[in-house]
Amino acid sequence: MAKTSGSNGATAFAAAPGALQGVRVIDLTSVMMGPAATQTLCDMGADVIKVEAPEGDIIRRIGPARHAGMGAIFLQNNRGKRSLVLDLKRPGARECILALARTADMLVYNVRPQAMARLNLAYEDLRAANPRIVYAGLFGYDQNGPYADRPAYDDLIQSLVALPTLAVMAGADRPRFVPIALADRYVAAVGVGAMVAALFHAHKTGEGQRLDITMFEAMAQLVLSDHAGGRSFEPPLGPPGYKRTLSRERMPYPTRDGHISVLAYTDAHWRTLFRLIGRPDLPDSDPRFADMTQRTLYIDELYLLLAGAMLGRGTSEWLEALRAADIPCAPLNTLDSLMDDPHLAAIGFFQLVEHPSEGPLRMLGMPTAWSRTPVASRGHAPRLGQHSVEVLREAGCSAQDIARMLAVGTTLDGNAQGDSGNLIRTRRQS
Repeated sequence: MAKTSGSNGATAFAAAPGALQGVRVIDLTSVMMGPAATQTLCDMGADVIKVEAPEGDIIRRIGPARHAGMGAIFLQNNRGKRSLVLDLKRPGARECILALARTADMLVYNVRPQAMARLNLAYEDLRAANPRIVYAGLFGYDQNGPYADRPAYDDLIQSLVALPTLAVMAGADRPRFVPIALADRYVAAVGVGAMVAALFHAHKTGEGQRLDITMFEAMAQLVLSDHAGGRSFEPPLGPPGYKRTLSRERMPYPTRDGHISVLAYTDAHWRTLFRLIGRPDLPDSDPRFADMTQRTLYIDELYLLLAGAMLGRGTSEWLEALRAADIPCAPLNTLDSLMDDPHLAAIGFFQLVEHPSEGPLRMLGMPTAWSRTPVASRGHAPRLGQHSVEVLREAGCSAQDIARMLAVGTTLDGNAQGDSGNLIRTRRQS
């Protein structure tokens, strides 16, 4: 990824060809799950056209923000996309989507399929416009089950897959959600893999397809891959649950001056760790700690033993000793110290970029490294409707058509309020 530094120290990015260069994606998603998925496609080089209602993606309004409609979460999940405003309930909007679909490789949405059908934008409608299109939906539930038409949000899915219950089993005083939008983020990652595979199939065969990526089933698989336990067998060999991760004593250990996380795993790890805490006899003298099976059965006792030992030294002293002995360990970060983590700083994970309207922004890096087609920031997060006119022109709309849609509120020109600046973007010419 080529980059240069501006006069204020911000990084200006030059778009490098990505693995999905030439792929066009119509993005009908909003909030977190869908935009996170299409953001990854954009970073891989796809031209992502973000279709927004006239009021914009609701996540635009979650601060902090320097300007209305440009909140932090929106900026981190929509960089490089082009914003097209279309009120899909007004005349002409559906025809614009179908015209775009004829030049697109994929359409992504994250409302219930029933809502897409009411807009006359179901898979059959898109397939009629473009048989090669991949029609990818990220939504709550498999459409063959009784939950098919229920709404789905991260908190609801976390409840259904027992994450708050697991928190209580592991020692929380009451059921609690995981304090990130875990379902949205995980299902987005699952979705990207499925979407890229479907694009590969379409490229090989010329066949598009409908792709359903469902939150409940993806998260149920994630949770039960660890916790199916004895119910993996028929008849069951015991209750569900992985005892080690459910231990009430599984937590960062207090030290003399802070906290530390330690994860000895193999027999060799444990023997070394027992020597470090002054108990080299334990693997041989106490059968509870002799091997992986026994340690898992008595994991609470083992973690309590370590917790007592960790109080004897400071965090830095422990980190030095544990790393020298090749025992996996880590300090306990806060959100602030994570933002200042020396490893992330050394690899340039955070990039300071100059947004045309929002000023200097610290943008997050990508978690994959490619030798030939690197992922990269393809540009800035767009203002609402910033690219409406140019995208409608690419779809074949005449100046008169665009003027009429602007007049009746079907679309909105985000550039009417000022200069958009020089956005970097990769685009497939129609």
